[in-house]
Amino acid sequence: MAGIYIHIPFCLQACSYCDFHFSTSLKNKDAFLKALEKEIVLRKNYFGTTEKVETIYFGGGTPSLLSQDELMRIFELIFENYDVSTSAEITLESNPEDLTKEKIKSLKSTPINRFSIGVQSFFEEDLKFMNRAHTAERAVSAVKASQDSGFENITIDLIYGTPSLSNQNWKTNLQTAFDLQVKHISSYCLTVEEKTALHKMIVSGKAKNVDENKSAEQFEILTEAMQSNGFLHYEISNFCKENFHSRHNSNYWLKKNYVGLGPSAHSYNGTSRQWNVRNNGLYIQSLEENKLLFEFENLTATQNYNEYIMTSLRTIWGTNLKTIESDYGKNYLDYCKQEAQKYIASKHIEEKESKLFLTSKGKLLADKIASDLFFIDEKN
Repeated sequence: MAGIYIHIPFCLQACSYCDFHFSTSLKNKDAFLKALEKEIVLRKNYFGTTEKVETIYFGGGTPSLLSQDELMRIFELIFENYDVSTSAEITLESNPEDLTKEKIKSLKSTPINRFSIGVQSFFEEDLKFMNRAHTAERAVSAVKASQDSGFENITIDLIYGTPSLSNQNWKTNLQTAFDLQVKHISSYCLTVEEKTALHKMIVSGKAKNVDENKSAEQFEILTEAMQSNGFLHYEISNFCKENFHSRHNSNYWLKKNYVGLGPSAHSYNGTSRQWNVRNNGLYIQSLEENKLLFEFENLTATQNYNEYIMTSLRTIWGTNLKTIESDYGKNYLDYCKQEAQKYIASKHIEEKESKLFLTSKGKLLADKIASDLFFIDEKN
């Protein structure tokens, strides 16, 4: 089982908090698409010849900026060069302002069967703070129009912890999502990344910093509301109705192979990782010369162990101690069990059937707990 991630590095405007790779100029879009087409062919043997592609994910940036014809050309090349399952999950990240009835109708005629809609909030003050291009009304209508067109598998993104978001408004945001009857919700705490507009606003005093206590309160509101409305909390930031988990993202967390296409996209094959150049111009130029421009590293046992801890501990499937022993060795197992004991004693971690799971209060400290379980290789 493998996945394909395709990074579309264009947006109409920059969100204040975003540090993903993108450009707000579309002048190189045609040249980028030609380069992407070349990369699709050049990378066709990344998995070998036996691995079947079970998921395709268009991320960005804003993939919903692409036309039906542009998307279909990409699909034609993927299906020609990769062994894609007939039941593959194929996701398109979409902004609400792009999802007009006409656009949705055109997308319905492509292989796309899942929308990830960047709602973020149903309140205008939050959307303005985040510099989103859509209105709250447009977010609701985009979800409804997608459902009316036959897209059942829809996930929406919501952000909590913004200075403008009260606990009551957060509850209203969640209730609005429940009323829309979407099957999957990804909900993220606002984080302040360097070199973003939000970071500059906070440093200059034009915006308040994130309140960690309020963020923790809103995370607890989130988890309680999801449980009450029948959503499975299957990863720290992800909730779904039964059988509607993100198969693509779950493959990341379960350490399945994936190839990343487009500038800044990452690839992983179990033993090594590589990532494409984070520059549209250099990406296009290299592929005009039929070359791939990327950085590469072979992963050590320690790196693989640490990544397994980081991803598995966040999920409903937990960290399997037997997997640690079989894949990484007894030294890593002993270290993990030793470091986990204090969190088991404090009820941040629960051990069941040779697996470690974060408890409700452990999820509030997920990153801290994972880092404490990381193995520090003295050789490095």
